[in-house]
Amino acid sequence: MARLILSLDGQVLAEYNMSKERYTIGRLPDNDVRIDNPAVSGHHSLIINILNDSFLEDLNSTNGTYVNGKLIKKHALQNGDSITIGHHQLHFSDQQTSDNEEDEFSKTMVIPTGEQTEEKLAAAEKAAEVAAEAEATASGRSAAEAAWRDDIKIDIPQIEPEKPAPATEIVEPLSHTKTSHGIDPSNAPKALPLAKLQVLSGSLAGRELELTKALTTLGRPGIQVAAITRRAEGYFIVVVESGEEGDYPLVNGQPIGAQARKINDNDVVQIAGVKMGFFHN
Repeated sequence: MARLILSLDGQVLAEYNMSKERYTIGRLPDNDVRIDNPAVSGHHSLIINILNDSFLEDLNSTNGTYVNGKLIKKHALQNGDSITIGHHQLHFSDQQTSDNEEDEFSKTMVIPTGEQTEEKLAAAEKAAEVAAEAEATASGRSAAEAAWRDDIKIDIPQIEPEKPAPATEIVEPLSHTKTSHGIDPSNAPKALPLAKLQVLSGSLAGRELELTKALTTLGRPGIQVAAITRRAEGYFIVVVESGEEGDYPLVNGQPIGAQARKINDNDVVQIAGVKMGFFHN
């Protein structure tokens, strides 16, 4: 059964099983998927399910409907599509053709958190927290340095041009990026997109895993186990356990070491000998 996963700023807010033929999405209470935000139109978009296919249609919304970053009017939804409505994300997941494959991958590589000691998981979360704080600090420092450089100006005398004759005041029309509520979407914080891993090697090649949890543990106990955490600053990978000392997961062919490391779109992650591509949805 197809599902919709609603998120904002990387936090999952709700999940919907697509068991009906029609699903309306919008700000008003009568919608099947309600998003109570001024950037969302009253009736923003519509999903129609016909047999095994799902179709998304924009209902002449103010700010438009986007799929995988592209503005659409009508779109045939595919497994993994990311729908942007206002500042919210809707991840479309269609499990109809891949339940068995994903179960096989889950049984082989995904480790329930209950099978790891609380001490190891706490250490992994702490390492990710330290890495995330370092990432936020570095980003803030870069912004401050850029602002400092912008403040350095060379004082060059300017010749003041002759003032033109007074003209009739022209009222600039409202920019198309402004909503009726005065919100400029370009100034809104960017939501952390959901991500997935796709197996690139071995008998499980092509299998995918959606990283919808705050912490996902992967690998093979006794050989190598790593955790991928989702934080506001991004996704981070950290080793949880290794069968051999100094045997760390790889990112783009390089060992991550004992500290957490941020992973980015299109990075290649290797855990317990299995290569996986990391992709934002």
